Amino acid sequence: MAGPRDRLTPEILLHAYASGIFPMAEDAGDDTVFWVDPRFRGILPLDRFRLSRSLARTIRKAPFRASLDEAFEGVVEGCADRETTWINPTIFDGYRKLHAMGRAHSIELWEGEALVGGVYGVTLGRAFFGESMFSRRRDASKIALATLVVHLAQTGFTLFDTQFITKHLATLGGIEVPRARYHAMLDAALSDGEADILSRPLPDPHSVVQFITQTSKRE
Repeated sequence: MAGPRDRLTPEILLHAYASGIFPMAEDAGDDTVFWVDPRFRGILPLDRFRLSRSLARTIRKAPFRASLDEAFEGVVEGCADRETTWINPTIFDGYRKLHAMGRAHSIELWEGEALVGGVYGVTLGRAFFGESMFSRRRDASKIALATLVVHLAQTGFTLFDTQFITKHLATLGGIEVPRARYHAMLDAALSDGEADILSRPLPDPHSVVQFITQTSKRE
């Protein structure tokens, strides 16, 4: 368990992710942090995203503008804006520092000037460690995840770690794998070079639908 927020340095965070663990807190008012290594780990396979016909239609209509790293802190704040949250000041400060050094990134969804959804996480090797997401409009988090999945696949990532599986993630193709299998997948993602999430622009809505549809047909 970590205490003062200055102990949760970027170096400690990156070492933790490389070791297969991640930080959490009891609630926003508790400044301490504990480390988690679940018996079963949630992942979102990049080639198995479930795109319903209704979601595909919504994405094609492009109701929101997607961006990358335009409002990282705004996304974290959106994710923490709920009755109970594990994003306490210590953790927020740690990810702010990771973002400053190019290791934490966010995808934002905009409706005009309003930030209406997003997802953020950490990159290391060819792994993306999804931390949290939020939605202020219907389907916003699903669109953000679909965009992120395609972007990760197109920029060289091989592992999308979601930590746990919720009903929401399960409907989109998220699965659980045993701890040993996850660590093997993580080792492979960390030993096969470095993916670059900034190496190309985000895919447009039609490209998101096309990529996922073509990928699913190969299954």
